[in-house]
Formats: sequence, C-alpha cells, structure tokens
Amino acid sequence: MQPSGPLQKKTEPDIERLLDNQRARLYIEEADRYLDSIGYTEHGLRHCGIVSKTAYRILKRLSYPERSAKLAAAAGFLHDIGNLLGRKMHHKMGALLAKEVLEEVGFDLVDITRIMTAIVIHEEDEGSIPDEVAAALLIADKSDVHRSRVRNPSMVTEDIHDRVNYAATESELIIEPEQKLITLSLVIDTRMSQVIEYFEIFLSRMTSCRRAAKVLGTEFKLVINNTRMA
Repeated sequence: MQPSGPLQKKTEPDIERLLDNQRARLYIEEADRYLDSIGYTEHGLRHCGIVSKTAYRILKRLSYPERSAKLAAAAGFLHDIGNLLGRKMHHKMGALLAKEVLEEVGFDLVDITRIMTAIVIHEEDEGSIPDEVAAALLIADKSDVHRSRVRNPSMVTEDIHDRVNYAATESELIIEPEQKLITLSLVIDTRMSQVIEYFEIFLSRMTSCRRAAKVLGTEFKLVINNTRMA
C-alpha cells in the first residue's frame, strides 16, 4: 500500500523561494532585534545567510546528494528564528516556527522533519547528531566567528564574546574531501584577545564540531594563527 497524504510528495526543495520568503526574513530580523536588545552578537540575515551557504557547501564538497545539501541550506537559513520568542529554548521554538515557514513555501513533510531536527540539534548540548543535515548545520553555525558579528566595537573590553569575535580578523572553513578533513582556520589579533579566551567560550562548540565531523566521515581541525589547536 502506498502512503497517503503529504508523505507521497517528492517536491524539490526550493531554496530561492525560501530565501525570498517575507515571513522567514521578518522572523530572522525580529529575532536579531531581540538579541541586539540583550547584548548578543549579530544573528540576523548576514549570519543566517552565511550559515546557509556554508552548510550547503560542506555537503556538496563531501559529495552528499543535492537534496541533503539543500535541506542543510534551509536549516542554516532558519536555525536562529526561535530567538524571536526569547533566547531560552530558541532552538526548539525555532524548529516549530520553521515548520510554519517551510509548509508555506511548499517543502515536503519528510524534508521538513529533517530540517526541524537539525535546528534543534544545532545547540551543542542536545545530544546525538542524527544525520548529515544536522551535522553540516552545526559545523556551519559554530564556524561563523568574525569581527563583523560585533555590533558595538567600543564595548569589546566589556564582553568576552564580543572581544573574541572582534579579534577574529580572518575566518575560513576548509573542506578537504580527499583527506576527509574539515578545518576551521582563524586569524586572531592577540592584542585584542588572547587565544585562551577563545577556548573559554568555544571549547564545547569545538567538541560538538568534532562529533559532527565524525557523522560526516571526517575529522575536524581547529587552526589559530597557523597553529593547530585541536
């Protein structure tokens, strides 16, 4: 017996339609406005766009199917919209808001569930990483470390997150399929922040990236100022 209802659909994920969706863009902008009000680094259209493109690139470089790469791109674009409803539990609230958006733009229900799971998993304390979509999103999100995320450079001495991000003058995620290696390469201006401060706030994130890389059949490596850290 063939399954009935939305499970029968095999529509191609329309990423361009999602990127242009006014509801999605408004949710991202309003979520970022809230985070601005409580002093968080930028989580708006810039961050979501970068994470979306990076998640797509990770899976394409590792020769995963186009559909998986598109789902990772969709998850990357929507992963932070839950901040619209507050920072606490934003990943779970975001998964529910994402469902609403994805249904509006015509995504297949099975694809929607994979994207929802990836959005929940992008918070590194949520346990196991179920598939390549969630793994790519997690690495893409945690690798966006750069001074362009700092809203008020004059305040970097007051907040360690701003200081570390502002000190990161260069950031590159390198995917090497032949070596089965994913490398986050950072250049940190140590006049602004010592490397040890990076580990104070990002150690758990880097541990999660290593777990995600394993799901992708790769190793995750962190390089700061041309020195391998992990």
